[in-house]
Amino acid sequence: MNALWRLALASAWNRRLSLGLTLLAVLLATTLLLSVERIRQAARDGFAQSVSGTDLVVGARSSPVQLVLYSVFRLGEATNNLSWDSYRKIAADPAIAWSVPLALGDSHRGFPVLGTTPAYFDHYRYGDRQPLRFASGQVFSGIFDAVLGAEVAQRLGYRIGDQITLTHGDGGLAGMEHADKPFSVVGILAPTGTPVDRTVHIGLAAIEAIHLDWVGGAPLPGFSVGADVVQKFDLTPQSITAFLVGLHRRVEVFRLQRNINQFAGEPLLAVLPGVALDQLWQTVGIVEQALQAVSWLVLAVGLAGLMATLLAGLNERRREMAILRSLGAGPRHILGLLLLESGLVSLLGAFCGLGLLSLFAASGDGLLLRFGLAALPLAPSPAEWRLLGLVLACGTLVGLLPAWRAYRLSLADGLTPRS
Repeated sequence: MNALWRLALASAWNRRLSLGLTLLAVLLATTLLLSVERIRQAARDGFAQSVSGTDLVVGARSSPVQLVLYSVFRLGEATNNLSWDSYRKIAADPAIAWSVPLALGDSHRGFPVLGTTPAYFDHYRYGDRQPLRFASGQVFSGIFDAVLGAEVAQRLGYRIGDQITLTHGDGGLAGMEHADKPFSVVGILAPTGTPVDRTVHIGLAAIEAIHLDWVGGAPLPGFSVGADVVQKFDLTPQSITAFLVGLHRRVEVFRLQRNINQFAGEPLLAVLPGVALDQLWQTVGIVEQALQAVSWLVLAVGLAGLMATLLAGLNERRREMAILRSLGAGPRHILGLLLLESGLVSLLGAFCGLGLLSLFAASGDGLLLRFGLAALPLAPSPAEWRLLGLVLACGTLVGLLPAWRAYRLSLADGLTPRS
């Protein structure tokens, strides 16, 4: 057996150029296959953990997916708001440890604006219950203070102290800016890989302040409330978009959810964010299936290249095979030699691909965060080990056809090759 190993290595080294190119194809195909698996899992985990540590998301009655999409991912539109009085009554439940109101609807240069309270920065968690951290600055305290997500600051080039102007709605219509009430950037959050990075955060009082001279989604003609006098008005919100809830004991979650869904004051909906996010992921699951299909096709191309290289080299190796047969090598030795070569190329390509992916995972955190992905794990998952085993098995089986052809080569045919 040791002699067969040495023979296989020597033969492979003698054809190192052609096998090296095939090895590169298998390496890249394996890297793509494992990358899709690891990124798919990271995307799924990051998606499901865009908000963690929150027991319920509460808003006006709609579909659970729509409520989570708007309140957590800032996508789509809210069907309705819920009243501030309803929020206060529900938040007073003894089972609730904390609650964070959310008010959406405005934007800044394409990025959503979130009105909330300073408690948002204390209680919001993402990933494995990681808290929000500030890259610079601090939480807003004044009415016209703003805290920017990492992507907002990076893409628009903002720094602490810069002035920004908000826009009513999504900014699609001209003349909808709150230009008379600029905000000052007082804080910039560290990257999270979540929708927080793409959000401008201001206080709930600021939401009311910029709309004092607006009615029905439009400014009042001939009437303006200056930024210097807004504090003379009652800036208590009339309504909010949704609110997050954290409980003292999670065993209370279903009782509280039922009570909110049956709330007598107005039709409300309480959603377990993890359940809604799982449902939402199922609707986009076709994307990950398509990515997996593409990566398997690339791997098939790489393995087909390996088979083609072995087959193409058989004609040149007929004399080599014949000499081996004349020295006592049986058909099974020839068969084993070809299978061993294809297995070695597959094994080397698979583990080099794994090493390349681990190197990227160790150094590519910043790039991944720009695409909304959390850091990739360094260690392979059980699913990745299964994929590696499958690659090795397929790569070894690819050598069956060339091995079968070599097996059928006769001694006489090898010693006197046809012209």
